[in-house]
Amino acid sequence: MSLPETPSFRLDGRRAFVPGGTRGIGLGCAVALAGAGAHVVVAARSPDGVAEAVAALRAAGHSAEGVVLDVSDLDAMRQVIATHGPFDILCNSAGIARHGPAADTTAQDFDAVTGINLRAAYFMAQMVAEGMTNGGSIIQISSQMGHVGGVDRAVYCATKHGVEGMTKAMAIEWGPRSIRVNTICPTFIRTPLTAPTFADPERRAWIEDKIKLPRIGEVEDIMGPVLFLASDASAMITGTSILVDGGWTAD
Repeated sequence: MSLPETPSFRLDGRRAFVPGGTRGIGLGCAVALAGAGAHVVVAARSPDGVAEAVAALRAAGHSAEGVVLDVSDLDAMRQVIATHGPFDILCNSAGIARHGPAADTTAQDFDAVTGINLRAAYFMAQMVAEGMTNGGSIIQISSQMGHVGGVDRAVYCATKHGVEGMTKAMAIEWGPRSIRVNTICPTFIRTPLTAPTFADPERRAWIEDKIKLPRIGEVEDIMGPVLFLASDASAMITGTSILVDGGWTAD
């Protein structure tokens, strides 16, 4: 009897672009990809943050480089992708949030959040896909809020629902080129950015009530799904999302 072989999770010889990859979820993504053998290019706005992340990755024995980039600057992003690409993997973790009641949303806040979370994500995928002549994997770090609503999160939800929609459409268009396009949708993950939320007893109680598992999310919970979607283990998966939400959206 001939037994099937488990597809490899290794990424040796592949190049990965990880915007927002210097802290929190993005850094976890960079570590997961580099740990599987990919050469990782991390990008962020902070020169110090980029330098610190690259130094830590290299100290751990990983192949990495960094670039200072504001992803809302499409001309700069195109130049970075042209200079450091082509890439086999895009894992976009760049994003912002300006939470507040929908009735109080300003045009400035709307434009800032949509400019990073949706506009930049859209054109980043387009630019990276141009260089994927032998196929590739595009992963957008979306959110559980791309599937449900949330109080004080109307603009954020709008952008993440948009990311889910564009991912499906891009997967359909680029599938014939062997480019897979998917999202990962985390719940609230413990990072320095979410620390104030978890420090608020009322907010923490709300989160713990919605998550069905008996704990909150950690960065490590995102790393396995990222590696899976980047690797040949997910070769037949495109146009969908992996919800890393502890059962939040099961209701």
